[in-house]
Amino acid sequence: MKNFALLICLSLFFSCKNDSYQASHYFSEQEKDSLLTNIITYIYIKPTGANNQTKFSTQFRPFYIKSLPSFYLENYYQAPDGTSYFFVIRPVGGSPKFRRGVLGKFQLKEGSLMPTVFEEIVNTPHLDEEVVRERGRFLFRELVKEGNLDKYLTMKHYIEWPDSRLIYDKKVNEWVTR
Repeated sequence: MKNFALLICLSLFFSCKNDSYQASHYFSEQEKDSLLTNIITYIYIKPTGANNQTKFSTQFRPFYIKSLPSFYLENYYQAPDGTSYFFVIRPVGGSPKFRRGVLGKFQLKEGSLMPTVFEEIVNTPHLDEEVVRERGRFLFRELVKEGNLDKYLTMKHYIEWPDSRLIYDKKVNEWVTR
C-alpha cells in the first residue's frame, strides 16, 4: 500500500511538472491561438506582398490565421526572468507526411501576446510528426534547463539548423547564409 501511494505521488508530481510545459498552463484556448498566430508570423513564409517589416500588419493577419490548423504549439514555458520558450510543430513545403520542429525563445510585449526579441534557436530536419514530437520535447526540456542547445548542435538527426551554412539573424527574424 505504501508503494502504491508513493507511485501515485510521483505520477502526480511528474504530470504537474509536465503541465508547466503546456501553453494551457498559461493561456486560455483563445489566447493560445492568438499567441501561436503571432509565432507563425515570425517562423512561416511571408504572404504575397509582405516583407519582413510589413508581415506583421493587420492586412496579412488572415493569411497566418488560415495557416493556424497546420501548426501545433507543442510546448511552452515562461521562465522567471520573463523569457518565453516554445516548441512548435509546423508543416514543411508541400509534404503532408513530414513536419518540422521549431524551438526558440522570446519576450512578450507587456500587456499583449505579441513576441518581441524573438529568436529561433533550432529547427529539426523534416521528419515524421511523432519523431519530431519526441525529439522536440527532449530538445525543449534541455533548452529550458540550459538556456541554449549548443551541446546538441552536432546531432544532425535532431537539429538541421543552425549548421555550417545557416544561422538565425535576430534583426530580420529569419535563417540566413553565413
